[in-house]
Amino acid sequence: MTTFSLGRRALMAAAVAAMAFVAPASADGHKVLDSIHFLIPGGAGGGWDGTARGTGEALTKAGIVGTASYENMSGGGGGKAIGYLIENAESSHGTLMVNSTPIVIRSLTGVFPHNFRDLTLVAGTIGDYAAIVVGKDSPINSMADLLAAFDADPRGTAIGGGSVPGGMDHLVAAMVMEAAGKDALAVKYIPYDAGGKAMAALLSGEIAALSTGFSEAVDLANAGEVKIIGVTSADRVPAAPDAMTMKEQGIDTTFVNWRGFFGAPGLPADKLAVYQDAIAKMYDTPEWEDVRARNGWVNIHNSGDDFRTFLEDQEKVIGDLMKKLGFL
Repeated sequence: MTTFSLGRRALMAAAVAAMAFVAPASADGHKVLDSIHFLIPGGAGGGWDGTARGTGEALTKAGIVGTASYENMSGGGGGKAIGYLIENAESSHGTLMVNSTPIVIRSLTGVFPHNFRDLTLVAGTIGDYAAIVVGKDSPINSMADLLAAFDADPRGTAIGGGSVPGGMDHLVAAMVMEAAGKDALAVKYIPYDAGGKAMAALLSGEIAALSTGFSEAVDLANAGEVKIIGVTSADRVPAAPDAMTMKEQGIDTTFVNWRGFFGAPGLPADKLAVYQDAIAKMYDTPEWEDVRARNGWVNIHNSGDDFRTFLEDQEKVIGDLMKKLGFL
């Protein structure tokens, strides 16, 4: 495992931790925390980044938290940030790390040696559906078109994603294709480590379609770069009302990628309770509803022990599915 030294970053985190719990409530009775530092295990513009910054925006605009700061720490499929938080636990009490379904998938596949049990579970906060998109000028306009192209040329109808082979984007593509009656293992999946590279591949024809998070798909569609040809929700999502669900197109599958927050191991119980209180209060604010609706997220609030139960259940379901599909 990579060792991360206690350098300038750790000292900054320690300073944040020292300030975060100075004043638990303001005169108006709303503010719970002076500050939160968000650790983001991936680069700018991704789903983790959007979730952390959207949560920080809602908390600060609603007056629940005084200030929010953000730190992107890419590497190791999210493992670098997890390792950093564990190794610098004592100086990271003012830090919340965002994560999602990949923390389950990547620990199952051994991408990194840790799992969610090695951290302090704070709360699951939202769900983000998955989507399949194609380039704006693609002749493909529906899942039926994509399936027809796949039938005609399986190896020439590649699907790309922003996660490693066997990662979430790959898993979603495989789930969809299997539910459509295709051989999931015959799907050619090409991973990309950044959204820009994936978009370039889509526009150049290197891949026929892209498997991505729904909120990211909405942003790309609103920018006029892609067409959304299928969403893994049970019903259409108001953020993109014209985007058809998989079920509408005869593909009986749904999937939602939870996102939530973790603290350092050994986070004191009183500080954990303050974080959980701040997040719980956030849901009742118009500022949060603005952020949630804008991104097409679904509220999925699991706190503490409920969060652990949710994660353990998902670990079993995903593990069984990955074995079935040959990913484990």
